Amino acid sequence: MPDRPTQILEAAARLIARRGVRGLRVEEVSAEAGVSTALIYYHFKDRTGLLRRTLEFINRRAVRYTDAAFDVSDDPRTQLTEILLRELQDAPDVRENSAAWGELRATAVFDPDLRELLATATREWNDDLAGLIHRAREADPALSGVDARAAAERLTALVEGVSERWLSGTTSLQRAHELIRGAVDAELRPA
Repeated sequence: MPDRPTQILEAAARLIARRGVRGLRVEEVSAEAGVSTALIYYHFKDRTGLLRRTLEFINRRAVRYTDAAFDVSDDPRTQLTEILLRELQDAPDVRENSAAWGELRATAVFDPDLRELLATATREWNDDLAGLIHRAREADPALSGVDARAAAERLTALVEGVSERWLSGTTSLQRAHELIRGAVDAELRPA
């Protein structure tokens, strides 16, 4: 059984994925987690602290399932593709993460504090992918003209958009994976 803070963060992620952030009340999270509201305030101080830590929790959980891409191959291009594909899996925690991330992103339009947190998380994701793209360029001199940062930003934006389509049922998981593979191929095409 997870510790109390983790139990609370799991409940918050579930609620955000199902119902969004706007209107999310600490009382709802406490009921979902089966803990007192006082315990939530003790661990997270306030609703903003809870949202901040929930975003961090979602990011850590994503790292756990995407890091397995490094076990697939030593080739940075393959690792890049696998990381992006693992963002779209028909697994409950991946679906929940994707839905919660989309809800947090939508709410950030109206919440400057949340906007800053998401910008930081997105920048870190872009940096990680840019590092892999840079390694792919080092391994293949024909890719020397690829702008790693711009390619990473386009790929993360694509994954976020394709994720929304997949979650809403307007794109199949198979088609979403085809789009991601095609985008990696387009971004890492020799000049």
